[in-house]
Amino acid sequence: MDPLSALRDFTVRGELDKIVRVGDEFRFGNDYAFPCSAETAYRSKQGNLYTLETLIYYVKNTHIKHIEYIQNARTQKIPTVTLPDRKSLLEYLQGKISSNDAIEFVVPQNPRIPDSVPMDVEEYRPEDPGLIGIRVPADEEEDEKDRVRVLEKVDYVSMINDLERPLKDRESLLECRHRDFYSVLVASTRREDERQRLESHQRKDGLVAKSRLMGADERGLGFWKDGEELGFDSTPKPKMHLKGSKIGEGVPIILVPSAFQTLITIYNVKEFLEDGVFIPADVKVKQMKGPKPDCVTVQKKFSRDRVVAAYEVRDKPSALKAEDWDRVVAVFVLGKEWQFKDWPFKDHVEIFNKIIGFFMRFEDDSVESAKIVKQWNVKIISISKNKRHQDRAAALEVWDRLEEFVRSRSHT
Repeated sequence: MDPLSALRDFTVRGELDKIVRVGDEFRFGNDYAFPCSAETAYRSKQGNLYTLETLIYYVKNTHIKHIEYIQNARTQKIPTVTLPDRKSLLEYLQGKISSNDAIEFVVPQNPRIPDSVPMDVEEYRPEDPGLIGIRVPADEEEDEKDRVRVLEKVDYVSMINDLERPLKDRESLLECRHRDFYSVLVASTRREDERQRLESHQRKDGLVAKSRLMGADERGLGFWKDGEELGFDSTPKPKMHLKGSKIGEGVPIILVPSAFQTLITIYNVKEFLEDGVFIPADVKVKQMKGPKPDCVTVQKKFSRDRVVAAYEVRDKPSALKAEDWDRVVAVFVLGKEWQFKDWPFKDHVEIFNKIIGFFMRFEDDSVESAKIVKQWNVKIISISKNKRHQDRAAALEVWDRLEEFVRSRSHT
């Protein structure tokens, strides 16, 4: 008989008191003996098979509250029956129902142990290491060497897994009510932000000075590390002139709106482009010390100490000189016509032929929010309101399109 059927039989007969634990096994009177860790044929809604130890402890403690049952079981290090399984399991063990979908009789039946023969239990491991049995004394009709009764085939991995009790996974933690994990994100990025800011200030003077001495075509595909040029093409190229559609001399400029209606501003552009993390501008304003910066240097990197290129980010187009406009390569658009008032271009067609435009939006915003910009030659970049791990992909898309545009413009 299998362990589940034996337990049901003793429960229906009201003989649970005859089930006694001796060492690592349960003895059902003088009828049966099973290992405590033997898996039964009853499968939990969580997917695992309940062990005999779990079911016996449960059926003997159905009279106490569930929370008290769980606490007591944990004290004794016994796996528990989950709340969704309690009712149907108890009805089956008490004989109120004959079966249910959770029962899978796949465990080999255990032979009946003679009532009159005292059991001398010892571990037996035949060629198959997954088989565990008991050895009992021989009688007159059987040879003692062959008196090995295999109780069941044990899956040791499942036995170990049964002792593990997952409390919460990553998704359930993030879905907790009344908890705001945004502050955790801000705190976790603050230290890295400060380190990056210090490094940026230390390198800015030397990097900007060197960049201003080199033509954009000479700089576009080059790499610098501690003053050493690591470019793809080391052949010197002539400097560019401030004519046509080529990039002017100096560090390329990215323009962002000064209004808070847009997602990317001069306050949070550095974290987004350098670190791939979107932090709302109003949060960054609260973190800032000192006045609003007129210019922010943003670096595209291969790694922490390998800079690909540097860009100046500004939000006051009116402060640009005529020669500065030749260095403008990108603009984050607000989606309003007045953003381009007094720009030195004829119309939107000319603007977005010479400057690549980006429009940042939340992915679940209405279509109306991008209705105007869809008429312009700009790239729409969507980010999630809550899934910050997706920000990096959006930032990389901006870099890829920007660098492709700069290369094509440099070779025009």
